[in-house]
Amino acid sequence: MTINERDILERGAAIGASTWSDALDEIGIFGTVEGIARQSGSGQMIGFAVTARELTGQLGDFEKHDFAVGQLIAATGPGKVLMVDMGGARISTMGGLAALAASNQDATGVVIDGACRDLNEIRETKLWLSSRWVAPTTGKTRLKLLPLECEISIGGISVSQGDLVVGDDTAIVVIPRAEVEETLVIAERIMVVDEQVEERIRAGESFSSAAAAAGYIPDRKS
Repeated sequence: MTINERDILERGAAIGASTWSDALDEIGIFGTVEGIARQSGSGQMIGFAVTARELTGQLGDFEKHDFAVGQLIAATGPGKVLMVDMGGARISTMGGLAALAASNQDATGVVIDGACRDLNEIRETKLWLSSRWVAPTTGKTRLKLLPLECEISIGGISVSQGDLVVGDDTAIVVIPRAEVEETLVIAERIMVVDEQVEERIRAGESFSSAAAAAGYIPDRKS
């Protein structure tokens, strides 16, 4: 049975990044983005990836219009997570004004393998944003935006247009589009087991006993 995007987002919003990671483990996929910290926003975000890649250079290598931050902002919106591959450069591709514009479009989230700046202004917008660096260096004449919806790499993870992206206080996890439905079902099953273990522990049972009873971690004696 095919699950539509709205249901995926609604059901997936109840599942933390750690559980998504465990579910991906069951199908042999590593999807945890590494080295990119949340700088702004709070709670969990979930949406489908809009992919972007930017060439990086020195001051004056590109024209100002190549920066094209307006195209990045236009690609954001509800249920969309803007994923920007800058190869980890310490150059800012998003500042306070751009974050405000993205927030006004109800952007779900922004993840940058590079830098942002004007962090105090970005935080005021409450935009969910993660970046590898915070740096004042402008992208004007240092960055060139390539056509959107390309294959990119973010924090060591390959990302394609339309992949599912989940982020919270623990991590950012990318689920390949073709594996989303299977991974969602597995994640929901894992979550049920977790809830059973929690219920038993809150009732006074030991962790080992609760975990074994729920099948979370089998008892070594069994």
